[in-house]
Amino acid sequence: MLTDIFAQTGAQQPSAIVSLLPFILIMVIIWFFMIRPQSKRQKETQAMLTALKARDRVETIGGIIGEVDSIKDDNIVILKIGKDTKIEVRKSAIAKLAEKK
Repeated sequence: MLTDIFAQTGAQQPSAIVSLLPFILIMVIIWFFMIRPQSKRQKETQAMLTALKARDRVETIGGIIGEVDSIKDDNIVILKIGKDTKIEVRKSAIAKLAEKK
């Protein structure tokens, strides 16, 4: 009975593109507000880690602040955290450059 009413009024089913439009719009919004900023942050962090050099003050993801003493094996950093105290951390554990004293 409903199909007869639609047939009489000339109503048509929406096209596939129109029905997918909300889904496409949501994906664009997710990319613009979530994926793009995350990848931009990741590129900035990677650039900071590759430019790391001795005497830079850094903060690890664990909250340890120290000065880069040397870089060993391209992925291990020796941090000087005290007068005679040095520790080894992975480059991936470095969160950011710390402010100078």
